[in-house]
Amino acid sequence: MSFSRSPEETEIARQSLERYSGCEASEFFPNLILTNFPRYVDHFAKERGLQIKEGSMFKVAHCPKDEISILDFKIGSPAAALVIDICSCIPIRASLLLGMCGGLRRRYHVGEYLVPVAAIRAEGTSDFYFPIEVPALANFLMQRAVSEVLDQEQSTYHIGITYTTNTRFWEFNEDFKTRLKMTKAQGIEMECATLFAASYKRKFTLGALLLISDLPLSEVKTKESSQRVYNEHMPDHIEKGVKILKFAREMQAKSIKGAYHRNI
Repeated sequence: MSFSRSPEETEIARQSLERYSGCEASEFFPNLILTNFPRYVDHFAKERGLQIKEGSMFKVAHCPKDEISILDFKIGSPAAALVIDICSCIPIRASLLLGMCGGLRRRYHVGEYLVPVAAIRAEGTSDFYFPIEVPALANFLMQRAVSEVLDQEQSTYHIGITYTTNTRFWEFNEDFKTRLKMTKAQGIEMECATLFAASYKRKFTLGALLLISDLPLSEVKTKESSQRVYNEHMPDHIEKGVKILKFAREMQAKSIKGAYHRNI
């Protein structure tokens, strides 16, 4: 599949975006936060006094003051592929995933951040975009912006590779856990490899900031522990995302290398 699109494909992608999001494509700002947690959209909108719009799949909010749109695309690699395929038909300049992951190192703590430079393509969906030997890499400029903001705010974070899987209850599968440990991945989640591969194919400038929400090799996430993560860490995660997007746009304005030319 090549990047170039026919006018018909572009129009169908635009219509799909509007149908799934419940708003016009023209309402989206050039800076986009992607998340798979509807609570993130709720919090972003409440703090800024915004209207939430919802279509058949996505929940979105648009902030004129920050010139940022936020979109919840739900969970899993097929949804991740879809959101890149249709959002790349509108003029997004910088985009950032605010997601969560399981931390795979004993020294990690819940509430710390993981900055993924790449993702292991174990989910299958990314095979649609590239042969398996092509790595799934986050955009360099965006990840540089992520680390710069985290350094400025003296946040505790780790840099590494995340393992993207479509298997949800892997914590109870010893064979899977053995193979996971052999990869030396620092985190595990369900979307990054697809997002990185699709955005590379579509020339869509995308980075990621992952919140370590649990330590699955030692303790399985529960309803109560998940709620604590939202209560204690979600607001900071969102505001860091806003700062990262603004910093990335400043970097683009200075022609710092890393973003795709079509996104500058």
